[in-house]
Amino acid sequence: MPEYRTLARVADIPVGKAKAGRSGPLSIAIFNQGGQFFAIDDLCPHMGASLAEGIVRDGIVACGWHAWRFRLADGCWMNSPKLKIGCYPVRVVGDEIQVEV
Repeated sequence: MPEYRTLARVADIPVGKAKAGRSGPLSIAIFNQGGQFFAIDDLCPHMGASLAEGIVRDGIVACGWHAWRFRLADGCWMNSPKLKIGCYPVRVVGDEIQVEV
């Protein structure tokens, strides 16, 4: 059954930045875009690079290794929406960023 887990604090991720966190076997990238938080799988399915270290523009993160691009809102690969990575609901409780995993 999914549950929310605290993976970061609001102060840990300034606007325009990202941070990778772990929940069990999952590596999750949390992005702060204009004060709104998004969580997707951290590892690019192409070669395993950290998406938290990628470049974000207009709600899309580009993998730093080979520029595979994924939409933060739903994890869709921009070259083919049929391929998706994990995308997780996020909530902020006090100063905690919680991700449903």
